[in-house]
Amino acid sequence: MSGSNVLLTGATGGIGAALAARLTAQGARLTVTGRQETALKAAADACGAKAVLADLAVRADVVRLAEACVESDVLVANAALPASGDLLDYSEEQLDRALDVNLRAPVLLSRLLAEHMVARGRGHIVLVGSISGKAATKSTSLYNATKFGLRGFALALRQELRGTGVGVSLVQPGFVRDAGMFAATGAATPNGIRTVTPGQVADGVVRAVRRDLCEVNVAPLELRLLSAIAGQFPGFAERIQARTDVDGSVRQIVDAQRARR
Repeated sequence: MSGSNVLLTGATGGIGAALAARLTAQGARLTVTGRQETALKAAADACGAKAVLADLAVRADVVRLAEACVESDVLVANAALPASGDLLDYSEEQLDRALDVNLRAPVLLSRLLAEHMVARGRGHIVLVGSISGKAATKSTSLYNATKFGLRGFALALRQELRGTGVGVSLVQPGFVRDAGMFAATGAATPNGIRTVTPGQVADGVVRAVRRDLCEVNVAPLELRLLSAIAGQFPGFAERIQARTDVDGSVRQIVDAQRARR
């Protein structure tokens, strides 16, 4: 990591700030990106990073970002929208924005930057997904779609790039406290499932790059087990969820995240 050119998307969020601090501490030459100019400047100044203003929902911005960062040795694709709530509550514009930011942008950035990494014979792509990419839950159909898609893309791209010197890793956090999408809702975790910290997510990203790990699940043991079971037996998981009283937590999360669609 030390001395590497690292592009970090979603740097203005809580988890993004933790990632920026950790990557800088590891000696990375960091470039951060986000769509809010004031917040992006503050994030860049906090860690001495270069800033590139870009809205990942705007396709031309994604291409421009890649062109400005062709020397990146490491891509950490962290940006995402919450995309919670029932699909029928979404407008077409909101649906497109969630798909573009959460899935299309990291796929396109990977495509554009990997070409240069392969030519140099070295590099690493880290896609920050979610445990929601392994197990479906109520009122997260759109978010599940983007994170399931990101997981499949990451695992397949890793095989495609094997032998080129370019690694691909998927880092999947569970519920994150203190900062980030879930923490901002103020909701309790369903069924009291334990949380992880932004620092643990940042540790997972650094570990993934250093060891060229395929998949890093940053979540407590119980959530990793439940997601594994739900991934293998979705019908069983659906019946269990239907018997569990989680509606209050789900409604609180959806209401708190509605304005970010």
